[in-house]
Amino acid sequence: MIHTKRYYCNTYEAGGRELIIEGPVEPERLAAMTFDEGLKAFRVPEEQQKALVEIAELPEGRIIIARDGDLVLGYVTYLHPDPMERWSEAKMEDLLELGAIEVSHKVRAAGVGKAMLELSYLDDALEDYIVISTEYYWHWDLKGTGLDVWGYRKIMEKVMGSIGMIWMATDDPEICSHPANCLMARIGKRVQNDRIMRFDQVRFQNRFMY
Repeated sequence: MIHTKRYYCNTYEAGGRELIIEGPVEPERLAAMTFDEGLKAFRVPEEQQKALVEIAELPEGRIIIARDGDLVLGYVTYLHPDPMERWSEAKMEDLLELGAIEVSHKVRAAGVGKAMLELSYLDDALEDYIVISTEYYWHWDLKGTGLDVWGYRKIMEKVMGSIGMIWMATDDPEICSHPANCLMARIGKRVQNDRIMRFDQVRFQNRFMY
């Protein structure tokens, strides 16, 4: 499968700043930027920047960012599922995971996450993919937002829903380990039925339980 990537760019007003929302960003450009100190949900900003550069270098990898000049204030990642997760067992070139979405507290609650997602779907090439997002409550910034798990999940569902992602049932043990966790997915318009059936086989591996 050829992973076609088309670059898009928009401006967006957030927290008194005029941000540039753009992507997919090439690894060389991403490496030359600075990551805001508020981007620390997964690891320190410098290490997260290196991880995103590596994703951008992947054939299927897509990084969408929100920046003020050369300062990155938010990002979204798309790539094949982690080899340690069941979703990789499908060995589907047309299955991508929305691996992370993070926005600095400096521009949070201004719709930046939604703006990055919407820009990513300006690329019609994503209609050839099934895109999933595995939502785990232990990744959520409950302390920074002051929300409980259900309030945060409601926000995540709304943000993901802006690009047509919907909740989907699964028997994946990690997702089923807490009722606030969930699987969300968007099936592209050009995805064939046999690919959807393959995805469903991965979603449910213990059908005798249902």
